Amino acid sequence: MSPSSPVRSALAANLRRERSRRGLSLSELSRLSKIGKATLSQLESATGNPTIETVFSLSRALEVPISDLLDTGHAETMTVVRAAEVDVLSGEGVDLRPLRRIEAGGVIVEVYDQQVRADAQQPSLGHAGTEHTVVQSGTLRVEVDGHEVELGPGDYVSFDASLPHRYAAHDGPVRSVLLLHYRSGSGTRHEAPEAPH
Repeated sequence: MSPSSPVRSALAANLRRERSRRGLSLSELSRLSKIGKATLSQLESATGNPTIETVFSLSRALEVPISDLLDTGHAETMTVVRAAEVDVLSGEGVDLRPLRRIEAGGVIVEVYDQQVRADAQQPSLGHAGTEHTVVQSGTLRVEVDGHEVELGPGDYVSFDASLPHRYAAHDGPVRSVLLLHYRSGSGTRHEAPEAPH
């Protein structure tokens, strides 16, 4: 991410707000999130470089949706998201571009452009919500609680994200749209600090 990254700036402001709202010190948040105090300080000053794992750990520790931490607060009649203007959150095997957060009727939906890198995988012990994925290109392997399925372009999968799951690309990179949805205020107790998926 660039030094003037909108995601970095939004994360800094939103992280400070959520930590303050809960009355947590940096040390307490460090303990809850298993993220170093120095790293948290960098994130709050918009100088740190957040990863997928970091954002999900903070989401879990603060019990807020990921989009609450990344929200830039812009509300418009028409939303256009240009690929070059969205920061990439990188994880062990996945690059995510947060595109949109939609909240209606007590449900939150987060929309991501997801790329699983060639010969890589992204495991998760589970987290709140339901994941929906539509493959755009490549062959995606999705394993949920020990059951694996292979998906090609146009294929769709949905599953309870609280179960252990893994995305993998063994035959080249995979591009997909990921939707994460959950009930507003249901708590977002993610069980896996290592990944959102």
